[in-house]
Amino acid sequence: MQLVQILLPLYDNSGQHFGEELYTQMRRELTERFGGLTAFTSAPAQGLWTSEGKTHRDDIVVFEVMADELDTQWWSHYRQKLERMFRQDTIVIRAQAVKIL
Repeated sequence: MQLVQILLPLYDNSGQHFGEELYTQMRRELTERFGGLTAFTSAPAQGLWTSEGKTHRDDIVVFEVMADELDTQWWSHYRQKLERMFRQDTIVIRAQAVKIL
């Protein structure tokens, strides 16, 4: 079993909040494909990173799905789609093996 997490920005690079329709579309797509979704949206997390000596910050939400198998090709294409939708250079999607107890 794999836990897949998608880290999504709340704002574009000019500081404009993304509309709820983007997140609603993702919820629908992921729920249809994986049968469920957990979205951590009420208390945004803060992402910090340094690039060219400058610290940048993002307010993010996290979407999670559970998958029996990890289809890396599908996830790669989905990440590229999200990068276009959210106008980002990189959207982080990470996976980890999970043992259900």
